Amino acid sequence: MGMDAYRFSIAWARILPNGVGQVNQAGIDHYNKLINALLAKGIQPYVTLYHWDLPQALEDKYNGWLDRQIVDDFAEYAETCFAAFGDRVKHWITVNEPHTVAIQGYDAGLQAPGRCSVLLHLYCKSGNSGTEPYIVAHNFILAHAAVSHAYRTKYKAAQNGELGMAFDVMWYEPMSSAAIDVEATKRAQEFQLGWFADPFFFGDYPATMRKRVGERLPRFTAEEAALVKGALDFVGINHYTTYYTRHNDTDIIVRLLNDTLADTGTISLPFKNGRAIGDRANSIWLYIVPRGMRSLMNHVKNRYNSPPIYITENGKSMRSLDYDPAAKDG
Repeated sequence: MGMDAYRFSIAWARILPNGVGQVNQAGIDHYNKLINALLAKGIQPYVTLYHWDLPQALEDKYNGWLDRQIVDDFAEYAETCFAAFGDRVKHWITVNEPHTVAIQGYDAGLQAPGRCSVLLHLYCKSGNSGTEPYIVAHNFILAHAAVSHAYRTKYKAAQNGELGMAFDVMWYEPMSSAAIDVEATKRAQEFQLGWFADPFFFGDYPATMRKRVGERLPRFTAEEAALVKGALDFVGINHYTTYYTRHNDTDIIVRLLNDTLADTGTISLPFKNGRAIGDRANSIWLYIVPRGMRSLMNHVKNRYNSPPIYITENGKSMRSLDYDPAAKDG
């Protein structure tokens, strides 16, 4: 195919089965073989350290990303990878889609560890959708900052690599030209990309989040803010679709959800006046809106002063092939 880069993730538990401590040499050997094979073909590895596969031992021990201990343990894992692979890997993504983990895992309860407190939810048995997503997000940010600091002080001089995060980001367009909907659109973006990117560029969360979430939104100490700000070498963007957004003034949504969506005060939909924003892909949520990518890139450039950007994911789901021919990729 002529590709010169390949992105893959390392499974934390393959390297450290218990999350910390004893290293699994078989796991190191596996990834060494993959990295060496890529380089032999002139392909640069872009390596994600965390793509949602938390070692079960850490979930059992202290509830994983809900506990501050995860920051130190993730840094230990990352340093193990830098020591083993950093002589050849020059592009590191610490976390893939931290927003998705916070929302799907701790707000909506649809992915591991399946925690939430949304009223009438059929599956969640524990959690707090109004606090836990913010705690998890905070620990993701602190974990990246700790890893970045370790890399820059111990490995950067010899390895000369770079570290970023891959953010899942939709683009939002106002449902109407009304000022209240225009503001809601900005707010939706701040509660998605701004939530995670702003601390790395400005040292804190968006002011809108501070105002609407209040004391439920964790605070950075002065030392933490200094460590976080500037800790991204590049911005990774996973972008798939664009939705229309309007202000939500329906109190029942707030009462029913009492979560991050209620905090945004917005409703986002792929339809306006009965018409879809673009052609739908095979996935029910994914509508193809090419202009959204350019708008998003301009937003990142303007808001964060032209940082290096990698489009780490983009595409559409299709149902044009049966499984058998699709599996034959040679």
